Amino acid sequence: MNIVAVIPARYQSSRFPGKPLADICGKPMIWWVYQQVRNTRDINEVYVATDDERIVATCSQLNIPTVMTNPNHPTGTDRVAEVARIIDADYYLNVQGDEPLIESDTIKQAITPFFTDKSLQVSNLMTKIKDPIDVVNATIPKVIANENNIGLYLTRSPAPYPKGSLDYCYYKQVCVYGFTKEALNFFAETPRGRLEKIEDIEILRFIENGYKVKFVEVNSRTIAVDTEKDLNKVIAYVTENKIKKIE
Repeated sequence: MNIVAVIPARYQSSRFPGKPLADICGKPMIWWVYQQVRNTRDINEVYVATDDERIVATCSQLNIPTVMTNPNHPTGTDRVAEVARIIDADYYLNVQGDEPLIESDTIKQAITPFFTDKSLQVSNLMTKIKDPIDVVNATIPKVIANENNIGLYLTRSPAPYPKGSLDYCYYKQVCVYGFTKEALNFFAETPRGRLEKIEDIEILRFIENGYKVKFVEVNSRTIAVDTEKDLNKVIAYVTENKIKKIE
């Protein structure tokens, strides 16, 4: 089974311009993500998909393979879909370039459902929310899945509302996705639906159109970097836990 991992990395960001090149203890954030993906079992190739020469130049200095993609892509998954048209594989992983603490063992979990369910076309990760602030944080998508962990909805609101029972754990999305080539082609060729437009969560495009999205629960310490405040949290975590740079 040939598996290609793609790390979308866009320089322009409304909340944090230049985010992929932000320094974390002496290395750019994109380097930290790449190292974790590269050291994940069963992944054959890893590429950074970008639209910016500054990111290409930095990756070149660090021996990170890149693919230059269309600057007009609205989402990272569109960028991965373009890579899939260039590089053939059985499955593709989309590992967001703003997850510098993502663990290799966690990334691996996005692959495992495809080994047991050959009909599956989309996977995604989720983890229990441990910080109550994250429940009401609109930058963090919350996952609502059924008992088989098939996605029903994702929302930036604190949901579901615990009216009938308090016996519930909230889950947040971990931005590692698995796709078949067919699923990526569908995504690239299908306009955003009503719910995706409202929530601005790209995985809803599959759910709105009847795709089965398998969510895999992981125990992850990852911190998605959406703002400079998030970056400072990552730097503090790396420093306090004396995490070594893997090269």
